[in-house]
Amino acid sequence: MTFPKLSASLDQGRPLCRIGLGSAVVALLVFTLFPVYWMVSTALDPKALTRGSDVLPSGITLDHFQLVFEKGNFGTYLLNSAVVGIGTIVAAAVLSLFAAIAVARFKFRFRTSVLIMILIVQMVPLEALVIPLFIQMRDYDLLNSLLGLTIVYIALSLPFAIWTLRGFVATVPKEVEEAAYLDGASWPRMFWSVLLPLVAPGLVATSIFAFITAWNEFVFAYTFMKGSDKYTAAVGIYQFFGENSTAWGPVMASSTLVTVPVMIFFVIVHRRLGSGLAAGAVKG
Repeated sequence: MTFPKLSASLDQGRPLCRIGLGSAVVALLVFTLFPVYWMVSTALDPKALTRGSDVLPSGITLDHFQLVFEKGNFGTYLLNSAVVGIGTIVAAAVLSLFAAIAVARFKFRFRTSVLIMILIVQMVPLEALVIPLFIQMRDYDLLNSLLGLTIVYIALSLPFAIWTLRGFVATVPKEVEEAAYLDGASWPRMFWSVLLPLVAPGLVATSIFAFITAWNEFVFAYTFMKGSDKYTAAVGIYQFFGENSTAWGPVMASSTLVTVPVMIFFVIVHRRLGSGLAAGAVKG
């Protein structure tokens, strides 16, 4: 039995729904992208300090970018962030992958307790760890050291990485590994040719998290580094904030320089990130 009037009303309502949905998407994009536009436009505005609430910049100039490199030593800060970020990605990926294999494949005592401890560590606020980690880095003579800062970021990235990769390893059937053993493969060959390609999407997802943690973190970098030549890019932005005034042009220029590498990195791997997080949530 059909209802012509009901079908007609539904057909008439569909364009309105599409318009409403499109308007919501546009509003969300504007809300999300406007801060990025304001940052970039202020960085290029020659009168950034007196811009006020003007939506459009007064002009375009690269003087603020030149200032942050020549007087702000921002090239060194970007290099420090790159060194710390790459070191964090590599070390966290290797350690978390082998730890995930251990908790997902091997049966050992207190296995559940280890997983619970990993979750508890992830829930601890970072601010609560500043003083204990500062004392520990001081005792190991790792203050004002990029190596010490990298070690701290690795420790901060491991709980999330281990928990996520555990789901990937758990979704790989044991029969696949056993088939590789029957074909004469050793464990390293099985790991390299079978297990690693299957968990690669999860490795990409956790690597992105580790990179963003190391690249954007401020509190530990500012607390542990004594010399300005060891500052990361996130700390380098702070030098443009004065006691009574703020150089908004250099602040926005340096913020843009910090944001661009993260955006490029995310655009390159965003497909693997989405599939990786979805696949890792299937079984855990």
